[in-house]
Amino acid sequence: MAPANHSFFLSFSILCVSLLISRPVFAQTKPAFACDVSNNPGLKNFSFCDQSLDVKSRVADLVGRLTLQEKIGWLVNTAKGVSRLGIPDYQWWSEALHGVSYVGPGTKFSGLVPGATSFPQVILTAATFNESLFEIIGKVVSTEARAMYNVGLAGLTFWSPNINIFRDPRWGRGQETAGEDPLLSSKYGAAYVRGLQERDDGDKDRLKVAACCKHYTAYDVDNWKGIQRYNFNALVTQQDLDDTFQPPFKSCVLDGNVASVMCSYNQVNGKPTCGDPDLLYGVIRGQWKLNGYIVTDCDSLNEMFYTQKYTKTPEETVALAMNSGLDLNCGDFLSKFTQTAVDRGLLNETVINGAMSNNFATMMRLGFFDGDPSKQLYGNLGPTDVCTTANQELAREVAREGIVLLKNTEGSLPLSPKTIKSLAVIGPNANVTHTMLGSYEGTPCKYTTPLQGLTASTATVYQPGCADVSCGSAQVDAAKKIAAAADAVVLVMGSDQSIERESLDRVDITLPGQQQLLVTEVAKVSKGPVILVIMSGGGMDVQFAKDDPKVTSILWVGFPGEAGGAAIADVIFGYYNPSGRLPMTWYPQSYADKVNMTDMHMRPNPDTGYPGRTYRFYKGPTVFSFGDGLSYSTFNHNLVRAPKLVSVPLEEGHVCRSSMCKSIDVVDHTCKNLGFDIHVRVKNVGHMSGSHTVFLFSSPPQVHNAPQKHLLGFQKLHLEPQGEGLVRFNVDVCKHLSVVDEKGNRKVALGEHLLHVGSLKHSLNLRV
Repeated sequence: MAPANHSFFLSFSILCVSLLISRPVFAQTKPAFACDVSNNPGLKNFSFCDQSLDVKSRVADLVGRLTLQEKIGWLVNTAKGVSRLGIPDYQWWSEALHGVSYVGPGTKFSGLVPGATSFPQVILTAATFNESLFEIIGKVVSTEARAMYNVGLAGLTFWSPNINIFRDPRWGRGQETAGEDPLLSSKYGAAYVRGLQERDDGDKDRLKVAACCKHYTAYDVDNWKGIQRYNFNALVTQQDLDDTFQPPFKSCVLDGNVASVMCSYNQVNGKPTCGDPDLLYGVIRGQWKLNGYIVTDCDSLNEMFYTQKYTKTPEETVALAMNSGLDLNCGDFLSKFTQTAVDRGLLNETVINGAMSNNFATMMRLGFFDGDPSKQLYGNLGPTDVCTTANQELAREVAREGIVLLKNTEGSLPLSPKTIKSLAVIGPNANVTHTMLGSYEGTPCKYTTPLQGLTASTATVYQPGCADVSCGSAQVDAAKKIAAAADAVVLVMGSDQSIERESLDRVDITLPGQQQLLVTEVAKVSKGPVILVIMSGGGMDVQFAKDDPKVTSILWVGFPGEAGGAAIADVIFGYYNPSGRLPMTWYPQSYADKVNMTDMHMRPNPDTGYPGRTYRFYKGPTVFSFGDGLSYSTFNHNLVRAPKLVSVPLEEGHVCRSSMCKSIDVVDHTCKNLGFDIHVRVKNVGHMSGSHTVFLFSSPPQVHNAPQKHLLGFQKLHLEPQGEGLVRFNVDVCKHLSVVDEKGNRKVALGEHLLHVGSLKHSLNLRV
């Protein structure tokens, strides 16, 4: 910044003082809550307001008091209050994907709370591979959410996280997810949900806020070459459904105890997910025992009737959805057509009562029916608990822990602020603010752009090089001029929401427009290190930069959140040792040219040349692979403990005792206490302290078209230079060494399992 003009500074100071003196008082609205007995003592006589009773009894009392029309008013996200019972209107739809968001009508920012902590977009948080961090972020977000609820600016029900599998690099919403691996997505979803929901008093029957795992299921085509998510029919094998798409949802419910699941727009094998009794009532409620409610994606029922034309009348749509297990409609479809569905005998009121019970039980667990929130556990939270210094520092820590170093020629990074006297900063994403947030964002506490972050360490000269990320015409000469004169160059390229987002899938996975030309031409004239920084949700085909010796380093920074610029500078100047790993495969453009995005098969097909998807099944060239990521240190692995043989006990008369079996069914009595430990010693042999993720992969026997490689576990540890640490993996044979067969049944694969830890390989024989 240029030196401030003295007279301007004096005038500005006087203005600031006068503003402080005449500071406006922001009106504080009350949160929505029921059972306000202090203002309406008669409510004490209602059992649903009696906190000494259990949730089930309170809900039964409440549902029994409502008319059919009053019940219908609570089947939609804009719920209609029941004034005669002291129940106010309530808005179910709030979002908190990576911070409290202004997406959805349930949340708003004001002068009282002008912003909330904006963490990195989820795909970058996933790249930290730090399970405890996932939960910590959830705790911070739920604290800020509760604080905003207390002043009437937010609800208590947040429709996050998105735990769909990032199956195809072109998917615009891949940025919202934890990547392509079912185990990582499962651990992320469950941990984030626990962070959002679990209370500090340990009361498992109560909720801090209510989370929602979405979009169930096999949902990952938004708008690709005119094919829309609203009527897309995902043709999915039972095997792919059970071993790829369903595990994160199962973990969300069973391990995270999530309060809600959202069904998606699309059909799965010809049936709309919000109208499939097998998927909703059978799996979510029946197999997984969801303790909560099932909600539609917004206007899904409209799409089911008007776009998919799946039913003949709106009333049939209502009946199908609710009889399948649906409880709440984001939209107004149920408020319009439920009464006539009952009148025509298509829907029984007892089904509505069941939905009401699930919805109200969630609100009971949130304390909505416990009277004044200021007298409850989180009643002391308010605006000062949002955007705290600690929360903002956590956003910076998450960003730098997620940043992935993909290429680093010796002597390139980290840069030394002592030797780099001039830094050329170039690129359409070099000085952005809002782009860093990604989608489903809120108003952040503040921004630190990449340019601001880098300028804090050394003198910079800035040239955008392109008018925007589309980069229709690059200003190559201007960029080359500043690059040639600088000691080092940082090019901040990539995408933004105009390239990849909800309702917009990519066709090309290369750098947009003339970005590649700009990078190549700038690199040619540069005399020092050239660092390519890619800000994006999905992977990019940057093979040209990987192969170009003049591009000395490549960093992927996702959409790094409000503190993204500071985090990028922390890594580039070596204040932080990078430890992020890619949570998704980076494919060449030839993959996008060859593979139809709508083909849902995960496994390759040699007969057609279909190469498969994700590191688990894909057979073909990659630009970068799942799990790739470099450090400024070197970490050595030593396998301390791992068995070579594990025997699976079988009961007398089992067919596999007398004949050769390639696999056996996963059953309780076989699996009980069937596990072993793997111990890995890790040493930091570099000169810089840093964190390191240890992955445990397995290549199972090739039975049932099993994955060629899959992740069994991951752990992250921090080591000082020359420091050592021991990582322990507990391997459950039936959980970790099993595969899903062609019919969706889980089987223990017998034979040789090849375990991978870093560059180490260990053979384990599993036999009966």
